[in-house]
Amino acid sequence: MIMNTLIRNATIVNEGKTFVSDVLIEGESIKKIAKDISDFPRNTALIDAKGKILMPGIIDDQVHFREPGLTHKATIATESRAAVAGGITSFMEMPNTVPQATTQKLLENKFKIAAKSSYANYSFMMGGTNDNLEELLKTNPKNVAGIKLFLGSSTGNMLVDDEEVLEKIFSSTKLLIAVHCEDETTIKKNLDKQKSIYGDDIPIEMHPVIRSAEACYKSSSKAIALAKKTGARLHVFHLSTAIETELFTNKIPLEEKQITAEVCIHHLWFDDKDYQEKGTFIKWNPAVKSKKDKIGLWKAMLDDRIDVIATDHAPHTLEEKKQVYTKAPSGGPLVQHGLLAMMEAVKRDKISIEKVVEKMCHNPARLFKIEKRGFVKEGYYADLVLVDTNSPQTVDKENILYKCGWSPFEGTTFHSTVTHTFVNGHLIYNKGVFNDSIKGKRLIFDR
Repeated sequence: MIMNTLIRNATIVNEGKTFVSDVLIEGESIKKIAKDISDFPRNTALIDAKGKILMPGIIDDQVHFREPGLTHKATIATESRAAVAGGITSFMEMPNTVPQATTQKLLENKFKIAAKSSYANYSFMMGGTNDNLEELLKTNPKNVAGIKLFLGSSTGNMLVDDEEVLEKIFSSTKLLIAVHCEDETTIKKNLDKQKSIYGDDIPIEMHPVIRSAEACYKSSSKAIALAKKTGARLHVFHLSTAIETELFTNKIPLEEKQITAEVCIHHLWFDDKDYQEKGTFIKWNPAVKSKKDKIGLWKAMLDDRIDVIATDHAPHTLEEKKQVYTKAPSGGPLVQHGLLAMMEAVKRDKISIEKVVEKMCHNPARLFKIEKRGFVKEGYYADLVLVDTNSPQTVDKENILYKCGWSPFEGTTFHSTVTHTFVNGHLIYNKGVFNDSIKGKRLIFDR
């Protein structure tokens, strides 16, 4: 049965404008955007959105949902469920699962899992290694988000450190190459120094000293130089330092950029003063760094040197995170609360709601060339989110949806709440109630 919905009196945020209008959803698509829509099919559900923000669904270009192989931490089902509750309607998942998605067969297996279990729309990155160039080149640009390269080791240790191989990859593919940039030699030297002082129980405050700004800048600048040399389409994930932002430009439109950048929620929210309270629960790679770095990231994001805001959602169990420094894995869960954190920044006048939508919805769609998503437009898929900006909620164990059962935001009170999330025209999330019968679609790319 085709379900239609008329959303009335919504405050729509789209393409730099905010205006009150109705939106008619027919089937999977946005049929009409106009004031006072009166002509609509009989089998149409009505939602009065007066006073609520209506925005495109968030497109999160970097998540780790841990399936297959690490399902004690998370699954595509559990984390996509948390994602739609947080207003995320599409995600791109990373290859460092077990087994790693480094062959076409293993990559397609993840798509098959998602087709059966994902609440949100989905794509997966093909993982690069020192010896799988032939497999990388088989990747279909129409239905795969891109290639992911770890230029610094992280969970799953997919480090690509052969410079000859890197140049071959950069030279051989027109696909978007997304990179994790940290210089391994610098990190190892810093870690060995701290271990000689503390053993395995290194104070968490040393994390940004070990995974330093120098390590990030050295790796990012090398990747960018290689992209310029080869003409590769490069996207640098999770910038964490102010100095790295100087490597990027805001002088040309996003569609013309060959080199783009992303910043993550945690690097915009936390700084090194938070380690004392949060401990290993804010241990990420790259590390959360100084307040000066956080200010630099905000500045670069607002002036468009940084193009995308994402989560890098990467859950681990409480037991894993409570271990000593050298054994506690890096990463934390964020998809349920990323949009709420940015809405808090809007409330504090750090950023406009229009800029949030640009960085979390429009730009991921533009940058990856996703077909008919990321905007509130007639003819586009009805991936939509309603937000009540006057409905406070405090994050606690009772309302956390992640399989791991914890959040770095526990104890934080947000002033906004996601009330409704539509995925392909279907109301998947409605004030805490999920429609478990509908699944998301594989993202298609216009390239």
